[in-house]
Amino acid sequence: MRWVQINIEKYISGISSINLFNDFTIEELNKVFHVSKFEIKEYGKEQVIHLQNEICHTLDIVLNGQVTVQKIDEYGNVLTINVFSNMDIIGANLIFSSRNYYPMTVAAKTSTTIIHIQRELILELCQSNVNFRVGLMKEISDRTIILTDKINAISLKTIRQCIIEFLRYEYHIQKSNVIRLNMSKKDLSERLGIQRSSLSRELSKMREDGLLEYDVRTITIKNISLGKR
Repeated sequence: MRWVQINIEKYISGISSINLFNDFTIEELNKVFHVSKFEIKEYGKEQVIHLQNEICHTLDIVLNGQVTVQKIDEYGNVLTINVFSNMDIIGANLIFSSRNYYPMTVAAKTSTTIIHIQRELILELCQSNVNFRVGLMKEISDRTIILTDKINAISLKTIRQCIIEFLRYEYHIQKSNVIRLNMSKKDLSERLGIQRSSLSRELSKMREDGLLEYDVRTITIKNISLGKR
């Protein structure tokens, strides 16, 4: 990570599109970010932005790039909880919490630029602009729902069910029995929230059951119903 002198004005238009700031004019946003209560930082691919259990002091906006929220267990297995991209907000549900520490690791998936807005500036904006305050509450609520849905999806499904749902979705999008993978098996296992070895084992079982064939770049669905055991 490196601290960089980047002109905030190049990002003002994008920031103004966020619910938090869409009540501000460009001129007002320039005044907001004229103060020194924020930092813009650049992060390299796979670089950690916030460690698990780190105290949350800022509300972060992804100016460009992609950021992942990951849970790493004691064996080194990685579960990707969510992916944030341009103009997404991180930390809204933590910054004013009595337990304001990151429950998971936040890392750059690609080269990423983030604006870190200090808690004091967020408080000032909440007090001075009701729409900002409402937008912040909406952001907190939305992130809570996303996390709850993700946890429920992971805890209630078998590995086979996770694979089947992924293949059915891609079949619908790609309109082909041959599903082309735009990610590695490692990335796929993280997306599904399962261990890579477990993914490989279940794919082998599904091939033995005549449901699919696969190689490094594709998964071919042989039985479109993908019947469950």
